[in-house]
Amino acid sequence: MAGRIPQQFIDDLLNRVDIVEVIDSRVPLKKKGKEYTACCPFHSEKTPSFTVSQNKQFYHCFGCKANGSAIGFLMEYEHMSFPDAIEELARSQGIEVPYEGGQRPDPALKKAQTDLYELMADANQFYQTQLRQHADAEIAIRYLKERGLSGEVAKDFGIGYAPDGWDNLLKALGTTKEREKGLVTAGMLIKKDNGKCYDRFRDRIMFPIRDRRGRCIAFGGRILPKDTPNDKDAKYLNSPETPLFHKGRELYGLYEARQALRDIPRLMVVEGYMDVVALAQFGVRNAVATLGTATTPDHLQRLFQLTSEVVFCFDGDRAGKDAAWRALQTCLPEMRDGRETRFMFLPDGEDPDSYIRKIGKEAFESEVKQSQTFSEYLFKQLTEEADISGIGGRAKLVETARPMLSQMPEGIYRKLMFEQLEKLGRVELSTSTSAPQTNRRSRAFRQAAKKSSASMTPVRKAITYLLHQPTVAKAWHDTGRNSEILKTLDLPGMDLLLEVLEILRINPNLSTSALIERWRETPSGSHLAKLASEQPELEDDAALEVEFIATMDALLKQSVDHRYDDLQAKLDHSTLNETEMAEYKMLLQQLYAAKSASKSD
Repeated sequence: MAGRIPQQFIDDLLNRVDIVEVIDSRVPLKKKGKEYTACCPFHSEKTPSFTVSQNKQFYHCFGCKANGSAIGFLMEYEHMSFPDAIEELARSQGIEVPYEGGQRPDPALKKAQTDLYELMADANQFYQTQLRQHADAEIAIRYLKERGLSGEVAKDFGIGYAPDGWDNLLKALGTTKEREKGLVTAGMLIKKDNGKCYDRFRDRIMFPIRDRRGRCIAFGGRILPKDTPNDKDAKYLNSPETPLFHKGRELYGLYEARQALRDIPRLMVVEGYMDVVALAQFGVRNAVATLGTATTPDHLQRLFQLTSEVVFCFDGDRAGKDAAWRALQTCLPEMRDGRETRFMFLPDGEDPDSYIRKIGKEAFESEVKQSQTFSEYLFKQLTEEADISGIGGRAKLVETARPMLSQMPEGIYRKLMFEQLEKLGRVELSTSTSAPQTNRRSRAFRQAAKKSSASMTPVRKAITYLLHQPTVAKAWHDTGRNSEILKTLDLPGMDLLLEVLEILRINPNLSTSALIERWRETPSGSHLAKLASEQPELEDDAALEVEFIATMDALLKQSVDHRYDDLQAKLDHSTLNETEMAEYKMLLQQLYAAKSASKSD
């Protein structure tokens, strides 16, 4: 795509830049052994837990878990966009950033976007000023106080007030035709057929919606309580889709949660703006809300980038249960190993605000932790719809659940879900997953993987070695061993390991940070960053290389055994084709050779 920055340039830039110099110029570092330390710039602490590795070109905080490359540091510390961070690093090296197709981003488009951000910032400031100074703001202030909001929380969330009237914002900010047009584009003004404009938000409490950098990109407005309400007025009004705002991607309160909590053990999805703000008033700072839409895959990906557990909090009525079931179905493709989704249903007539007032923060958070897990909720719903005491009900359960579980990614979590379905349906589902158990040995491999998943599995160990010392990939490739057969081994993380190996085969000089950058803002990127922060037991580079090759050899042997068993099963049923027969004979020779070698040893 024209205008994109080539990956090769990003790789070379990160190999050229010294992350220690980049960070030290902003946060003074002290040398400690092989690494550099400081008090973390991203959360408050007295004892330094922020470390920078010159060898890996990678930073990590053991307190708040912030980590990344020089690019990531500038994005987090300076609140830069990804391209701006690359431009800044390139300037420091005296080089120019190339763009694919020779096309740099259109300066006019970039200026137009910058102007929109500035207009939205001005609008946000205008509404906050009105809440403090407008003569009619008393009713808004009284409502916020009745909901128990303090001035501090209102300030944290940037809450404001849109006065009644058709042109308050228009008069204040639409001082030129260009600015008026920008306000229409940003969704703040509505243009009539005759060309005249008027304010979209009127007589409402205003909640700014911020992006991950804290920039205001949209608003939600709550109507104020009136003695004679107009039934035509929606209780909540959201900004429309604009060049800055896509409601299927953004979450209200996510920026504020990240500011309040650097370490986020879980995020809770609630229904509205006031739910998020009211919970924050009670010290629950991990709540977010979708913006007038159901939870989308983009929402989930953003949430799981920041935490491993998402809790959906819904009303206990029919609408709430329907919304929860839709959320569960959206979650299915995102339920990878290590992730959890929970479902919390409030008593009738309660919302998060009223409920936490009634039972208190401690009891509320206790109920959140004890809410139904993904598996509990799914199977509870399905078994309520099918009478599993009889054969027909169990058949219905299996028929309904099997296609749902098949949407889950391969891994231990999916396997355990199918095992639970087998128990409930009292049926063997050996062909229900895409990784059928064809023989005893392959079953043993999967059981071994399950047992070792809590510790350092061979795949996890191999990836950690590659991140700690990327040059071990070249040592492996130089052995001439055929890695293709590893693709047949069904173990969690194997696809990622092979992808890392292939990238390092093509780019043997990549640093750890440049390697991880290739998975920016993906679940795999978060996983790699976590592994990069772990220190292998072996400090000596030569010993680590030997151990890496030994680990890969063990995986290779496991792959050969596994593939041999699959071909043997086909041979037993006379379904081997000519190509597979040749492969079978070759593997048979390898196994005999390996067996003979072990005897001679």
